[in-house]
Amino acid sequence: MYPNTRMRRLRNNHRIRGMVSEYHVRPANLMLPLFVKEGLDEGEKAEVQSMPGVYQHSLDTLVTECREARDLGIPGVILFGIPKMKDAQGSEAYNPQGIIPRAIRRIKKELGDEILVACDVCLCEYTDHGHCAPIDGDQILNDEALELYSKAALEYARAGADIIAPSDMMDGRVGAIRRMLDDNGFKDVIIMSYAVKYASAFYGPFRDAAESGFSDGPDDRKSHQMDPSNFTQAVREAELDIKEGADIIMVKPALPYLDVIKELADRFHVPVAAYQVSGEYAMLKAAALKGWLDEKEAMMESVMSIRRAGATIILTYYAKEIARVIE
Repeated sequence: MYPNTRMRRLRNNHRIRGMVSEYHVRPANLMLPLFVKEGLDEGEKAEVQSMPGVYQHSLDTLVTECREARDLGIPGVILFGIPKMKDAQGSEAYNPQGIIPRAIRRIKKELGDEILVACDVCLCEYTDHGHCAPIDGDQILNDEALELYSKAALEYARAGADIIAPSDMMDGRVGAIRRMLDDNGFKDVIIMSYAVKYASAFYGPFRDAAESGFSDGPDDRKSHQMDPSNFTQAVREAELDIKEGADIIMVKPALPYLDVIKELADRFHVPVAAYQVSGEYAMLKAAALKGWLDEKEAMMESVMSIRRAGATIILTYYAKEIARVIE
């Protein structure tokens, strides 16, 4: 018998192929990122030009998205807020009546525990200069930011958030948030840390969606996000976040860093998430709209590669479409 004969037989029938598949993507592996914007009229949503099919939502259309995600078997969403007012300290991020606490309360009122609500914790959507922390000239103020992230995390937990997701990459923020949550009776709230977030070129469309472009200070985030050439640093960053109290660690972006996802999944005994970011989504979407590739096939292949690398949670703007294909 030729060695490849068995492999050929196992490929011949789609049911056999399904039975012997080594990895599977399920709706339970997915999390849907959603943008909620203060000031939109009831029932209004605004499409993000650089991300066709992705919208800035009003509170009621946000709930509709959450309900659709739930019905498709997607267990959770992650929220990004766009406030009316921005200032140097990003104060709307930790305003108890800010857009994210109101969104959490609205989702929980309508859906209760039928869907998990994760909240991005960063200041870039809330500062008038567009950076993740307060600045002094061209200096990012790491230590000054930790109290502000902790205040935001506490307000989100009070509103009913299930997961806090710090995305800023400032040193010490996971420990500061964990202490704040624990000290205020929220020991069961999960921290999903953006432990390995690269200073990537793939975030451009997100900045359109979140209205978080730079207007002052440094013209990039390379002083605190990771150098794309670095690998061993990713292990150190993840290990530090785990020691500080992260329950889940995340790699962002996903596709350019499959090797990093694999290393962290093999090395650490905590769940690994990966964020298929705006630029990854936009590239597939643009090529599909041009007719240059099959969007469904490319979408599923890309997310399968992330799953195969070791991510058990995949944050993707394609979450609903993927769930429909699986269904």
